[in-house]
Amino acid sequence: MRTFCLADGLNPRRLMGVSVAVAAGTIALKTLAWWLTGSVGLLSDALESLVNLAAASFGLWMVTVATRPPDQGHPFGHSKAEYFSSAFEGLLILCAAAAIVWTALPRFRAPQPLEQLGWGLALSVLSSALNGGLAWIMLRASRRHRSMALEADARHLLTDVWTSAGVVAALLLVNATGWLWLDPLIAIAVALNIVREGLRLMWRSSQGLMDTAVDPPEQAAIDAVLQRALQGLHAGAALRFDHVLTRQAGQRRFLDVHLHVPPDWSVRQADALRRRVEQALAELAPALRASIQVLPADAEPLANAAPAEATPEPPSER
Repeated sequence: MRTFCLADGLNPRRLMGVSVAVAAGTIALKTLAWWLTGSVGLLSDALESLVNLAAASFGLWMVTVATRPPDQGHPFGHSKAEYFSSAFEGLLILCAAAAIVWTALPRFRAPQPLEQLGWGLALSVLSSALNGGLAWIMLRASRRHRSMALEADARHLLTDVWTSAGVVAALLLVNATGWLWLDPLIAIAVALNIVREGLRLMWRSSQGLMDTAVDPPEQAAIDAVLQRALQGLHAGAALRFDHVLTRQAGQRRFLDVHLHVPPDWSVRQADALRRRVEQALAELAPALRASIQVLPADAEPLANAAPAEATPEPPSER
């Protein structure tokens, strides 16, 4: 029996809306924790949650744009808008890391005692539980919807959870030892940790904007569909697929492939096979847009032909 999950009932836009609401709540909890304790480590945690709110808000906008249907100016749709969300989130993470380091450095010269640490840590743990639950839901939904924006936000939330766990553990150590210099050291460690995540998100978004091929499992599934389409058709090597090219843009996938048919096939016969292949691919991946070019077995498209040698121009007469 299939287990129901909240991720299955919410689309990317609604999940990003939930992320905005949770980010606002965690900011309030972590800011209160910092105000009660005076810990710069907890302040760094609150600043990262502020990044979560800005990133989730921008991500909600980009997911909304990505769902718009193709139009005259964007015939292939708006799916790549999600990659801008991921890049923006990575940039915000780097800015937050710089702000954390700037705030923490003076505390090495002038350490400050921590107050009401118990309440502050309890609020931090509560906010981490909210972020962890939402991250798990969003990560599952990102795989189902193939949404880069959801994945980026989910992984950022997971980074926030691990950061908060490190802050809580280190502050407990401060309370036990009295080493106040550990507080700013924690904050700088948080900054270095989120820099790594920010750079990774920016790299992934850049790869998405460069039209990378689909993942190997998806490619294998497409190849299997193409091979099954030829089974039972006794035409030898004259009937084949080649020049299989794929790319992905957000939630959408694109496929370009050449279908070579025997020269004695009629146009109707070749078109019937092409339609069957398109139907099989649509059943495999509804978000896949396939472009199948039908060619005679001994023909190659002009785009793949060897370029003709340029004829030298006669010397100009003076």
